[in-house]
Amino acid sequence: MLFPVYWMLNVSLTPQQSMRKDPPDLFPSHPTTEGYQTVLREQLPHLSTSLLIGLGTVALTLLVAAPAGYALATLRPRGGGAVGLALLVAQMIPGIVMAMGFYGVFLDLGLLNTWWGLIVADSTIAVPFGVMIFTAFMSGIPRELISASRIDGAGAFRTFWSVVLPVSRNAVVTVSLFSFLWAWSDFVFASTLDGGGDWKPVTLGIYRYIGNNNQEWNAIMATAVVASVPATILLVLAQRYVAAGVTAGAVKD
Repeated sequence: MLFPVYWMLNVSLTPQQSMRKDPPDLFPSHPTTEGYQTVLREQLPHLSTSLLIGLGTVALTLLVAAPAGYALATLRPRGGGAVGLALLVAQMIPGIVMAMGFYGVFLDLGLLNTWWGLIVADSTIAVPFGVMIFTAFMSGIPRELISASRIDGAGAFRTFWSVVLPVSRNAVVTVSLFSFLWAWSDFVFASTLDGGGDWKPVTLGIYRYIGNNNQEWNAIMATAVVASVPATILLVLAQRYVAAGVTAGAVKD
C-alpha cells in the first residue's frame, strides 16, 4: 500500500532528464524541486478551490446533520425509523448516478460551474453519513443530562446547542473529517458539474495537467503529493477522535 506513495514522492523529486533512466533510481540521485515550483505556479488556484469547497461542505453538512441527528436520537419523531432507512439507502446510490441527476437539476437552475453548487452536491454524500454518526453518538448521551437542562428551563434548541453539541465533540470531528475528505477527493461531481468553469478543484487540475503535460511526471507527482498533504495531516491529528466517533453507539449496556 505504501509503495505507490513512496514512488510518487520519489518521482516528484526526480529531474525530468532522469525520468526514463533504466533501471530507475530507488532514490533520486540529484533531487530537484522544480516539480513543486510548478505546482505552486500552476496548481495553487485549484488547491484553493478544493479548500473552499471542502470547508463549505463541512459547514453545510454539520448545519444539516447535527440537528437531524439530535432530533432522531432524543426527540424521536414519528417516522424516524423510515428516515434512518432512507439515509442507509442513500449511501448505496452510486455517485455517477447522482451526478447525472444533479446535472439536469443544476442545468435548469443555472448552478453549473459554480463552487457553491459543488458544495451542495458533495454535501449530499456527507449528510446521510453524518446524520447516522450523530444519531448513534447522541443516543449514548445520558438522558439525565438532557432532562437536567430541561428542568433548568432550556428548550430543545438550547439543550442541543449548549449541552448536546459540546459533548458530541468526537462525532463533530468525525463527520467534519469525512466530509472534508470526500469533498477534497471528489472527481465525479467536479468533472460533471464544473467541467468548464473557472472554479476547478485540484482533482480536475491534476486530470487536466496529465492530459496537457503527460511528459512532465515530476510535476504531476508533485501535484499529487501536495494534494495529499492536507488529508494526511487531518487524519493524523483527528485519529483518536475518529476512532471514538465511529464506534459510538456500537455497544449498549
